[in-house]
Amino acid sequence: MIKLVLTGVWVCAITLASVYFSVQMATAPAPAPDDSKQSQLELVKGETITVPIIADGAVTGYFLGKVSFMMNKETVKNLTLPLTELTTDELFTLLVGNKMVDISNMKSFDPNAFREMIKKDINKHLGGDYIDQVMLEQLDYLSKEDVKANASGQQKKTAKPVNVVAPASVAEKVE
Repeated sequence: MIKLVLTGVWVCAITLASVYFSVQMATAPAPAPDDSKQSQLELVKGETITVPIIADGAVTGYFLGKVSFMMNKETVKNLTLPLTELTTDELFTLLVGNKMVDISNMKSFDPNAFREMIKKDINKHLGGDYIDQVMLEQLDYLSKEDVKANASGQQKKTAKPVNVVAPASVAEKVE
């Protein structure tokens, strides 16, 4: 009988000690807030934008692009920015006006220079330092013939778009 009582006291002591330590660990002080640059930024998702490519007075193909931005939380807190329109305008300027992407030579394309141009030009249009990072989620090219074949319902195998920038998740770009 004494062994049974001692076993019960032992189990109670172990249980009380484990509860005490788990409560202590759960109510430990929170770590200091991280004042790093990443904690001050917020992801603003972009929309898919189609930019027609015109050569010799005719449409030769289309760029499909999706661009997202990392922006300062405090700067854009109460502002409504026309990011979709600005992004569309910037992509038209860079892809059609400046022709930064040469379809015949994809290896010459510099994604970092492309991102910097977008960031610099949009910040210039907005009149401040709103955009910290530009993330190219998608930048593909489809020729006019591929689009026509898909639209006409031909049983032709669907052509794969030319990836100008390999797709990657936004989480990978942020890290």
